[in-house]
Amino acid sequence: MASRTGDSRDKDYMIRRTKIVATLGPSTDDPETLREMIAAGLDVVRVNFSHGVAEDHIRRVNMVRECAREEGREVGVLADLQGPKIRLERFRNGKVLLKEGDRFVLDATCDANDGDEQRVGITYKELPNDVKPGDILLLDDGAIVLAVEDVSGETIACRVKVGGELSNSKGINRQGGGLSAPAITDKDRADIRTAAEISADYIAVSFPRNAADINEARRLLHEAGGQGGVVAKIERAESLHGIEEIIAASDAIMVARGDLGVEIGDAELPGVQKHLIQLSRSMNRVVITATQMMQSMIDNQIPTRAEVFDVANAVLDGTDAVMLSAETATGHYPVKVIEAMARICSGAERQKVAIISRHRMNTEFHHVDEAIAMATMYTANHLNVKAIAALTESGSTVQWMSRISSGIPIYAMTRHEATRRKVTLYRGVYPKAFYFPNGTDYVEINRAVLNVLREQGAVEEGDLVIITKGDLMGIHGTTNVMKIVRVGDY
Repeated sequence: MASRTGDSRDKDYMIRRTKIVATLGPSTDDPETLREMIAAGLDVVRVNFSHGVAEDHIRRVNMVRECAREEGREVGVLADLQGPKIRLERFRNGKVLLKEGDRFVLDATCDANDGDEQRVGITYKELPNDVKPGDILLLDDGAIVLAVEDVSGETIACRVKVGGELSNSKGINRQGGGLSAPAITDKDRADIRTAAEISADYIAVSFPRNAADINEARRLLHEAGGQGGVVAKIERAESLHGIEEIIAASDAIMVARGDLGVEIGDAELPGVQKHLIQLSRSMNRVVITATQMMQSMIDNQIPTRAEVFDVANAVLDGTDAVMLSAETATGHYPVKVIEAMARICSGAERQKVAIISRHRMNTEFHHVDEAIAMATMYTANHLNVKAIAALTESGSTVQWMSRISSGIPIYAMTRHEATRRKVTLYRGVYPKAFYFPNGTDYVEINRAVLNVLREQGAVEEGDLVIITKGDLMGIHGTTNVMKIVRVGDY
């Protein structure tokens, strides 16, 4: 954590509550670039299993963790599973031009590399069983629109409604959703084992249909020896019908606006995004907003005004994290895009709406540590408190705290590296290594906590700090103490 006397970029990082997730790729393979990204405010890296092989992902994660250690930072790892690959196969010449009114056939029997202007193969061979005449199929994130006219055996005959250039391996969506492909594939099962091997802090499940898909992913991760959280990527229209069950089964959700927007329509997407952010926070879950947030910065050094507003609105709605994909994985300016995103987040967080909350004011609490977390945030928001220091084992107390909008930094002070990396995704929470022997006198613990915060420049003489801890230290879920202390009194 930066000191109060650090440079302006460090100050922005210190006050920024919204976390930044960035996708690894060829543009981040230089260690110096990675170090600059971390210094610019990177909190979590995304490993995209849709591209590359296991060895690439292992190498990149190892490099991230080494650079993070050099920078004195904790950086989380999100392993994003590919999910069902419902895509076109390949064209003989790499691409074709489809014109409005053309007849075009999706053919499950077509050779994988033999597509042309009349037909092309498909990776998901069950697709003819999922569609019927009158359905609308959207290719390449909706750039090409096909109307299904006839389904016969393993072929789907379509009429081009919106044409254009179509190239290899583009995605296929059915307007309104309803494709039956299972969320977890054989490739995903192998990738979950890789995620466990690299001790990923989170795995993201692509195209989950229901809570059972999330529970299966968690079971597979635990069987492989992994202990990370599970993120549900909301990108199917049908997932919205059972959304509360999916959120309850998950540790976090990702509003994956690409495929979701294609399936439900662009006009519906902003309202759905706002609803998902609000619902996740009300259910005490973490939420990531993703897809094309700073897309123009793949090739440009500054974002568009529309992108600035997009990121800022997600922050004002309460998202925990904003995510970059191609902008950092293959873009030309991976450091600049993180600097820009950090700057936009910090600006949005200075608005009053971002630090006022009535979250759960009329809700009954079911756990003692949950009640302590809520009492802490209520007190902090009504007293001139400069910092909250939560001594935590699992991170559950700071997760509850982070659901409350506030401008007060929450320090997750723990000896567990896995917990420190997990909380990198929580809005307004900053991990800090803190070691103390069991049985240490409470006065000594308070003194040690305040010394750590002073060394980091988080507090000064006379500042008020709230400390939370448990009488039974070393045991998860036993936070039962909230103390208000003044720097200098110890």
